[in-house]
Amino acid sequence: MYARGKGKGCILAPMILLAFLLVVLPGWTQAAYKLQERYSWTQLDFAFPNQRVKEQALASGDYIPQNALPVGVEHFGNRLFVTVPRWRDGIPATLTYINMDHSVTGSPELIPYPDWRSNTAGDCANSITTAYRIKVDECGRLWVLDTGTVGIGNTTTNPCPYAVNVFDLTTNTRVRRYELRTEDTNPNTFIANIAVDIGKNCDDAFAYFSDELGYGLIAYSWEQNKSWRFSAHSYFFPDPLRGDYNIAGLNFQWGEEGIFGMALSPIRSDGYRTLYFSPLASHRQFAVSTRILRDETRVEDSYHDFIALDERGPNAHTTARVMSDDGVELFNLIDQNAVGCWHSSMPYTPQFHGIVDRDDVGLVFPADVKIDENKNVWVLSDRMPVFLLSDLDYSDVNFRIYTAPLGALIENTVCDLRNNAYGPANSVSIPKQAPTSPLYTKQYRPTLQLPQKPQLLPGAPWVPPPSRNYLPAGSSNAIGRGISSVSVSTNTVGPAGIEVPKAYVFNQHNGLTYETSGPHLFPQPVAQTQTDGLKSYVNARQSGWWHHHHQG
Repeated sequence: MYARGKGKGCILAPMILLAFLLVVLPGWTQAAYKLQERYSWTQLDFAFPNQRVKEQALASGDYIPQNALPVGVEHFGNRLFVTVPRWRDGIPATLTYINMDHSVTGSPELIPYPDWRSNTAGDCANSITTAYRIKVDECGRLWVLDTGTVGIGNTTTNPCPYAVNVFDLTTNTRVRRYELRTEDTNPNTFIANIAVDIGKNCDDAFAYFSDELGYGLIAYSWEQNKSWRFSAHSYFFPDPLRGDYNIAGLNFQWGEEGIFGMALSPIRSDGYRTLYFSPLASHRQFAVSTRILRDETRVEDSYHDFIALDERGPNAHTTARVMSDDGVELFNLIDQNAVGCWHSSMPYTPQFHGIVDRDDVGLVFPADVKIDENKNVWVLSDRMPVFLLSDLDYSDVNFRIYTAPLGALIENTVCDLRNNAYGPANSVSIPKQAPTSPLYTKQYRPTLQLPQKPQLLPGAPWVPPPSRNYLPAGSSNAIGRGISSVSVSTNTVGPAGIEVPKAYVFNQHNGLTYETSGPHLFPQPVAQTQTDGLKSYVNARQSGWWHHHHQG
């Protein structure tokens, strides 16, 4: 998508831009920010070996600061990785990191990873040409898909093939390079997203790649060092009814955007995970067991093993998603300058979706969302539409990286199943026999049973907005207000030791109160206000214009 723009974007006059900047939407002036700004830049800078080399790069055009845009983020140990695609000239490195011991906050220089030589464009066998999304696995390996491209839109060239690169973060050496097969791609292929699935050990590893414009899903086996492609599958295609977009007050249509964002569930009772994914031109999420994706023989006959979940609601296009090891999914909402959430023990319906943070200045465009090994959330925003179609103001902050503990981020949202502080419990009867998970069988399809007469409960107490100022981990005032990351508590019930969250939740914005207390996969709500459901807003308070086939 980034690399295959066709120039169909709208050109907006400066006066329209100014008008949108002056709009004030009532009700959002007291936003309760939870994400804390850790790093920010007016423009990106790189850690050259010395000032003389940097000046030479500037003079030769090998480094053009205004041409660099960060699109991917990942955290491991004391390093925060940031990817910068080579869309325009003057990008000295595409795979970089921040040494967080040396740069706690501020606007640090980006250090090429693992070194400068490994970031040489066009050196296919030894280097990374362009990286987008990256992933660290639980075995201390960094997975990077090199798209092999230079340029953007009609300027795109492919000096190198698509190749999977895996680095050992202990030794900082590349331990695997695998070129995707010719059969894994097609002339329309564009892959910018990756999910990594670790099974019973570190050799039992698979990576999944979403082909957004070629409409396919590629699986790669670490142990077999082999890949295969699922394609000609309608769930990978865009929804023709969801190609209409509203971002920052601008209405436009992208009809071609297929499978993009992906997230993997925790390991289920049968030993496999669930892969959740969404096409960009869609408000719907789909799911499939990795039991299917790991089996090369299923590429042609697996249609009925995929599950179509409900729609998220209006203005709910998303490109990035991630799921914690206790089942909380986070995803960006590009229409809303926001990050949303859903707890995977709940039905995938709008009333069970929450907004964990929204910011019409700082979260335009929330390009990437990750959860690290310590359950801290990282969000990169980059104002990508302004970069692509207009001119960024390099006297202003354009790129930001936010962080917050997952527990603090979902607190007091419908995704928080950890407490019962917001009203009396409303029991849901436990079925005598838990239904088989719909993610692994075709026969069972859960339905949501809503009560005929909703009960109204008093709202939760108001919580004052936390500070946006960052305090490093280990401070006595963690993240500005003494909140630590707390896991969702579970009780082991039901067959096969299935762990089921048990909690009581009331959310004054979504108006839901329910209890989960049994082994059923989809507990039903037992109380609901007249204002249930998420309300989506088109925010027009921030400059940000988009372009067909260019996004985060």
